[in-house]
Amino acid sequence: MSKQAMSKQTMSEQEMLQQKEVILCVSNSYEMKYYLNPLFEKLPEAVKAELKIMCVFFSEEVGGIMILLFDKEGELKIKVKIADADVLFDEIECDLRIKELQQTKQELLNSISLYYKVLTGEITEEVLFGEE
Repeated sequence: MSKQAMSKQTMSEQEMLQQKEVILCVSNSYEMKYYLNPLFEKLPEAVKAELKIMCVFFSEEVGGIMILLFDKEGELKIKVKIADADVLFDEIECDLRIKELQQTKQELLNSISLYYKVLTGEITEEVLFGEE
């Protein structure tokens, strides 16, 4: 693929990312499945592995479906959805676990947010690394 074609592809991805909420990953305790959005396949393997462990562990401990997504403003959010029939789900425990994750995994979450800002063009690599 030529540089020009890649540039056009990147621009269309950037436009897509900037127009709506973008799911980073989902962990579903009901179906025992994990999904990573293909837009984030270029994340380092160690980051993807840590992300998967964090999400799967969370959904198994708390229950429900854990969704990490970037909102329209580009902020990383953690959402949890539950099935109507899930009477064992503890919303207070869920909120406490989310706050705990935000503290203990702050470095991971910040690095993923920074990656997203570069991916969307909000921050350029030149600015990030101080190159001119």
